[in-house]
Amino acid sequence: MNLILFDNPTIRQNLLPFTFTRPVADIRVGILTIAEKWEKYLGLKASWSTESYLSKKFALQHTTDNYWINGAVCPDTEFVLALKQLNAGDALSVNNMIVAVRTPDDEVPEVITGSIKEYVKPITLIDQVWKIYQFNGAQIRADFELITKGRKSIKIEDLHTRIYNSDQIFLEEGAQVRAAILNADNGPIYLGKNSSVHEGAIIRGPFALCEDSHVNMGAKVRGDTTVGPHSKIGGEVSNSVIFGYSNKSHDGFLGNSVIGEWCNIGADTNTSNLKNNYENIKLWNYAKGGFKDTGLMFCGLMFGDHSKCGINTMFNSGTVVGVNVSIFGDGYPRNFIPSFAWGGAAGFTTYQLVKAIDTAEKAMARRNVELTEIDKEIFKTIFDESSNYRVWEKK
Repeated sequence: MNLILFDNPTIRQNLLPFTFTRPVADIRVGILTIAEKWEKYLGLKASWSTESYLSKKFALQHTTDNYWINGAVCPDTEFVLALKQLNAGDALSVNNMIVAVRTPDDEVPEVITGSIKEYVKPITLIDQVWKIYQFNGAQIRADFELITKGRKSIKIEDLHTRIYNSDQIFLEEGAQVRAAILNADNGPIYLGKNSSVHEGAIIRGPFALCEDSHVNMGAKVRGDTTVGPHSKIGGEVSNSVIFGYSNKSHDGFLGNSVIGEWCNIGADTNTSNLKNNYENIKLWNYAKGGFKDTGLMFCGLMFGDHSKCGINTMFNSGTVVGVNVSIFGDGYPRNFIPSFAWGGAAGFTTYQLVKAIDTAEKAMARRNVELTEIDKEIFKTIFDESSNYRVWEKK
């Protein structure tokens, strides 16, 4: 049996800017990425069916017996059971949308040769960017149970750390906590391998700190927050997801937000997540080509991979920032900033591709990670495809 996670084209558009640089299933929600969840549930290695410019990095492998699964679906025990009951040619659908097919074909078939079984139980479908943080608390709980079942946590031996509901706190090997408060009364707290919670940090669950990441001194972390691998957070963070390799090391508020990989949030940066008139927040939506009502009162910042902002940056509620953006200066920048933009409230110019590549190489080298030629080709495609959003280039 082979596992292939495919991008639904409409969902992929809805999940930009995060899917500029990754397939849908490589999005982190909870402790794990969606792909990692499927791999754990099925015991199979995932491959990808995604945009052609991403396919060199996220390769497709198929056999004579494949599960093709919509990469926006977060698995659970009941859905996996229904999947395993499929015969060759059968499919599962949700609200008339195909979400899984068992087939020998090398792509999702246009015509299902077997039966289509409507799956009527609830599923978690990450088909909008705000759902990444909206469902993050529930996914932390589910992933915590999946990862820790039958295992024992490393013991917290620090005498100056205060713990509440210790059964819901799990430390992987090498994780350290010093003089902190960990409150898991409202949900689990997971500390990944070689992660570190520094002195004076206050954390409420559900919370996930992934491998080799840090919560800095004095940080205040509210529930439903995930910090992906090789990242740092400080200041105040609430109901937010950081994919990995990113830093929000200093004071400032980040709430109801999603931060991609290789991002840096400058000191004292603050994100508004609530409008003064308490109306629903609208976000730029690439599929619509305009702003879309989230239906939510709380929504902060969507920040694409390799983007940076300077000290004291102020983001309005419902701000969407593309890939390889550099923001600086006083005032509020616009609430939709396209990829490869350089500037702030005073206006933007184009962040030229060669300079963006140079910056990315330097940032990644600090973590001993290489920006490959494939990565550079991906940058070039995003640069070209996003040019129509950089309206200043047309003047």
